[in-house]
Amino acid sequence: MRRNVQSVKQVHRLVQSLQQLAKEAGHLHPLMIGIDQENGLVSAFSSSTASDGAGTQFPGAMALAATGSPEIAEECSTATAREMRLAGINWAYSPVADVNSTPKTQSFGDDPDEVAKFASAVSRGLMRGEVAPCAKHFPGHGDTHVDSHLALPVINKTEDELVETELVPFHTLVKSGIPTIMTGHMALPLVTGDNTPCSLSRTITTGLLREKMGYDGVIVTDCLEMNAVAIPYTPQTGAVMALKAGADIAMICHTMEMQRGAIEETYVAVENGSLSLESLRQSGQRIAALKLAYAGASWADVFGPFQEEVLVDLLIQNAHLSTESYATSTALIRGPLPVIREDDGMVLVMSPAMESYYLAFAQSVARRVNSRHLLYTPLPAHGQGQLHDEISGALRTASGIIFVTRNADRSGWQVDYLRRLLQEKRGTTPIIILASCGPYDVVGAPDIQEPCLASFEYTPAALEAAAAVIFGEREAKGQVPVSL
Repeated sequence: MRRNVQSVKQVHRLVQSLQQLAKEAGHLHPLMIGIDQENGLVSAFSSSTASDGAGTQFPGAMALAATGSPEIAEECSTATAREMRLAGINWAYSPVADVNSTPKTQSFGDDPDEVAKFASAVSRGLMRGEVAPCAKHFPGHGDTHVDSHLALPVINKTEDELVETELVPFHTLVKSGIPTIMTGHMALPLVTGDNTPCSLSRTITTGLLREKMGYDGVIVTDCLEMNAVAIPYTPQTGAVMALKAGADIAMICHTMEMQRGAIEETYVAVENGSLSLESLRQSGQRIAALKLAYAGASWADVFGPFQEEVLVDLLIQNAHLSTESYATSTALIRGPLPVIREDDGMVLVMSPAMESYYLAFAQSVARRVNSRHLLYTPLPAHGQGQLHDEISGALRTASGIIFVTRNADRSGWQVDYLRRLLQEKRGTTPIIILASCGPYDVVGAPDIQEPCLASFEYTPAALEAAAAVIFGEREAKGQVPVSL
C-alpha cells in the first residue's frame, strides 16, 4: 500500500526484513510481495515528484490507451517492473481488464478487444521486468456505478452477455498464461442465482474461471475489507467463503486482527470438514509454482545489497519515457484550442479543489505565463447563484481561462459553475476546459461547446503534458479511447 512506500531504498529494506522473517519462520520459498501498482492514479510505488526517492510516475490505463500504442504500454510496464524488482517487489495487481461500459470506470476503454490488447501489453511488460501481473477484477467491474469499496455492485447480465463483453479481455489473458487473476466483489445474480459476491462464489471462481475458461494459475480475491464483503459477511468469514469458492489467496490488506481472525476461521473450517484440505494443498502447489517463477528458487535470490547505481540509471531513463508517454496521451475532445496569452491580463487557472495535483498544475502554468490560481466551489441557490466577487473581478481582467474539471459528469455543480462563468466572462476571453480525470465531464451539457482537452488523470505528470499542449509546445496526439 502507498502508506508503506517512502522511497525505493526504504521499500527494499522493508522487503528484506519481511523475507528474513519468513526464512526464520521456516518458509520453504521466498515471499510474494504484492503491490497495487496500475500506474496513473493507482500508483502505490510511484512518486508524483522527482525528489522523494519513490518510483517513476507512468500513465494509467486510460491514458495509455489514449496513446494508441500497446508498445508504449508494454514499455512503461517493463520500466516500472524493473524499478519495483530492485525494491524486492515481485507481484503487481495489474492490469485492469475491466471494460469501460460505464463512465465511472477507469480502464483501457469501452472496446473489449482494445482492452484485451492493452491489458495483454501491460501483462507482457510486467513479466519482462520479472514481476508477476494480476488481471482484475474478474469477471469484470466495468458495468456498474457502485464502488465495491463502499457497497456491493449488482450487475444484471447473463453469462452470454459477459462472454460478449466483460470476459473478452480475460479470455485473452488466460490464453496467454497470465500467472494470477484477481476476483472482484460484484454480484451477478443472473449467473449465480443470488447476490453472493463473485469473489466468494464457487459458480464464478471455480465454475466459470477454472472449469469453463480453463484457468490454472493463482486466483486471489480483491481486498475482503471492502464494504461489499465486510458488511454482509465480515472479512474473516469472507476469507473462508473465498477459499471454499476456489480462490488460492484471500486478500486482507489493512487490519492484523482480521488477518489473524481469517486464519483462525480457516482452521475451524478445515477441522469441521466444511473446507477441503486437499483443495488447500492444490492452492499451495499453485502458489509454490508462482513463487519459483517470480520470488526466487532459493533464499539467496532475495537477499543482497540495494543496487543504488542501477536505480539511478533506471530513473534517468524512465523519466524520459514517462514524459514522452504522457505527451502522447493528451487528447483533444473538442477543438481547436484557442491561443492563450498574457497580453492584457493574467491567465486564470480555475480548479475544483486546492490539492497538490492542481497546485502543481498552476505552478506549471505560472512558469509559462503570468497567471493566477483560483478555487471554484458550488454556487448557492442550487447552482443558480452568482459568482463570488473575487472571481467576477478576476474575470474582468483575465486574458485567458483554463477551467479544470474532475469527473464533472458525476458532480454537476462544476458544469453549473462553468455555465455561469461563461455568462459573465468577457466575450473575447479565450477559455479551455481541461477534463482532468474521466473524459466525460461536459458530454451531458450540449450547450457547452468550448474547446476541451483530456488528461485522463490528475497526476502532475499528466497535467504538465496538458499544459504543454495548451501553450502550443506540443500537439494533442492522444485519442479518447471511449465513446462520448
